[in-house]
Amino acid sequence: MPKLTKLLGSVAIAACLAGAAFAQDTKDLKADTVVATVDGQDVTLGQMITVREGLPPEYLQLPDDVLFNGILDQLVQQTALSKIGEGMKTKKDDIALEVERRAYLAGIVLDKTATDAASDAAIQKAYDEKFVNAAPGVEYHAAHIIVPTEDEAKAVKADIDGGKDFAEEAKEKSQDGAAQNGGDLGWFTLDKMVPEFSEVIATMKPDEVVGPIQTQYGWHVVKLFDSRPAQTPTLDEVRDQISAELRQTAVQDRVTDTLKSAKVVKETDGLDPAVLKDTTILGK
Repeated sequence: MPKLTKLLGSVAIAACLAGAAFAQDTKDLKADTVVATVDGQDVTLGQMITVREGLPPEYLQLPDDVLFNGILDQLVQQTALSKIGEGMKTKKDDIALEVERRAYLAGIVLDKTATDAASDAAIQKAYDEKFVNAAPGVEYHAAHIIVPTEDEAKAVKADIDGGKDFAEEAKEKSQDGAAQNGGDLGWFTLDKMVPEFSEVIATMKPDEVVGPIQTQYGWHVVKLFDSRPAQTPTLDEVRDQISAELRQTAVQDRVTDTLKSAKVVKETDGLDPAVLKDTTILGK
């Protein structure tokens, strides 16, 4: 059904060629302002605005009059067809509508939760705590050579100890994207690396080569170039990152807290998980 709705909307908008001139002051308009009736059922301005908000960006580039008439045609068609569909819908359709209703209402809660959590004041506070008021961190500049086995890593380390250039060895033997740059990982903070790697880096001195080090990715031989106090990013540089973190945390907390206070009783004993494949149940 959703696919048909999208197709219908696309056809209606694409086929709309004629525009209309409007002079009514928008301050006199409301969400329930009627723009059309179909067999006595109202189509409202609020419904039109809601459809527009859900359109992909390419449609929003259309002239206002073209978009207005296209959306109106779509809603008129949907309203006419929905009257027929009301008498045709099955139990499966009722279930689908209820699932969509619950998902939409849950989305309202989580959207508002995320928006409230990422206010300008909250972002500023998080920025101050993480960067301004926190103890200055350290950045490290290092390179590594990564190979599949410990024996290979030992051989690499022996070659370098014997005088072979680290960058050339990396280009020849390392098996990750940094190999083409001589294994250079650039500047990074320890929290950006896996613990096994970071723990070793934190103890190294400039120009020191250490290995083998095992991580989930393989066996590493590491060279530290230098370290320095971490540079504090500006608020604008990390605003999106902080906003995303605040939103994600708030949503997770809201879900957790809601479920803690909800009375949930699962009655799934004896149910085979494969039962979800039996679509005939939807007709019962």
